[in-house]
Amino acid sequence: MAFVTYIEHSGTQHRVEVPNGDSVMRGAVNNMIEGIVGECGGGLACATCHCYVDDAWTERVGPPASSAETEMLECAASETRPGSRLCCQITVSNELDGLVVHLPEAQF
Repeated sequence: MAFVTYIEHSGTQHRVEVPNGDSVMRGAVNNMIEGIVGECGGGLACATCHCYVDDAWTERVGPPASSAETEMLECAASETRPGSRLCCQITVSNELDGLVVHLPEAQF
């Protein structure tokens, strides 16, 4: 298990425990965190789980975005930034304990 902190666009923070092997998106959806929709259920078929990985974590969240993820990010409702990721593509592990992600203003 790892603790992940989700920071809404408004600044509201949610620190939740997410099981290893779950995606960061699943952690948000299971804990009803506003700002992550996950409309496709993590199938890399929408961009409603767009997040901004905190600068301190960008190198530690695993492999860089795949070409499919990068293409999907082009459909995101909010602007993309260097730390933009689809959180369905970030798998939680002990190494991500303390991960911080910022949520965009809108997912649609």
